[in-house]
Amino acid sequence: MDFGLVLQTDPPASQVVGLMRRAERNGFRYGWTFDSAVLWQEPFVIYSQILEHTTKLRVGPMVTNPGTRTWEVTASIFATLNDMFGNRTVCGIGRGDSAMRVAGRKPNTLARLGEAIEVIRDLAEGREATVDGNPIRIPWVKNGRLPVWMAAYGPKALALAGQKADGFILQLADPFLTEWMVKAVRKAAQDAGRDPDALTICVAAPAYVGDDPAHARDQCRWFGGMVGNHVADLVARYGEHSDMVPEELTAYIKDRHGYDYSHHGRADNPDTAFVPDEIVDRFCLLGPAEAHIEKLRHLKDLGVDQFAVYAMHDDREGTIDAYGSEVIPALR
Repeated sequence: MDFGLVLQTDPPASQVVGLMRRAERNGFRYGWTFDSAVLWQEPFVIYSQILEHTTKLRVGPMVTNPGTRTWEVTASIFATLNDMFGNRTVCGIGRGDSAMRVAGRKPNTLARLGEAIEVIRDLAEGREATVDGNPIRIPWVKNGRLPVWMAAYGPKALALAGQKADGFILQLADPFLTEWMVKAVRKAAQDAGRDPDALTICVAAPAYVGDDPAHARDQCRWFGGMVGNHVADLVARYGEHSDMVPEELTAYIKDRHGYDYSHHGRADNPDTAFVPDEIVDRFCLLGPAEAHIEKLRHLKDLGVDQFAVYAMHDDREGTIDAYGSEVIPALR
């Protein structure tokens, strides 16, 4: 199993770079960041510094979207980083939650997302693609390689990930839901004539190593609020009780009332009081290192190739170091 570190690009950028360097020293192989231009600093600028100050770490957004930048711009940014640092990027992509809604726009449609996945990958790898009806190719791209991994929860998005993406990003670490969603993605890949085992499966969730469960839950409760944004969209589309989406995912948001993106992804988010302890325990990894190892072994058995640690809490360094000394060696 591979491991990644997920950070917000809060200033100073030097701290983000420093934490990524620390992660690489501890055996992490991927460095991810949020991508929301209003809420945080521009991640692609910071990726160049992360890549410059690491040797093997692969970097990318978790996740970008097809609406913030034009597709040829997104492809050119990835291709430039790959040319400079040797194909060490991954494009995590989704419909766009915070990046679009904070700017007053709706998340992208799945049709637009599916088209963008193919266009961005083709352009970043030097092939011709059609953008707004015009065939274009980036002529200076040589030997480019850009895996595109798609984030998804709902049945149509899971199907799209299986049909078009190189990898699937699931932003929660509940074993039941992981099994359900991985099966859906792989079935869609198989139905599309693709090799279902060729898809990389990445689970991303907060991890907090320690012996104080109440404090750990409080530090990670924000995650249930963040996931709740996507779940609310699913409930609006499919209804409160639908066999299209497991109630293990949707039931907990019944007491949700709005969401303030100024606290998005932060431990002090006041809009997450509706998230019960049970959801925090299911969606995140908490407790001593042994508990993390046990849950990760279960996820690995379900086909998970990478666990990406959301480190938005008060012990980022301690968690990175604990994973490096105890957790990562046990899973490799």
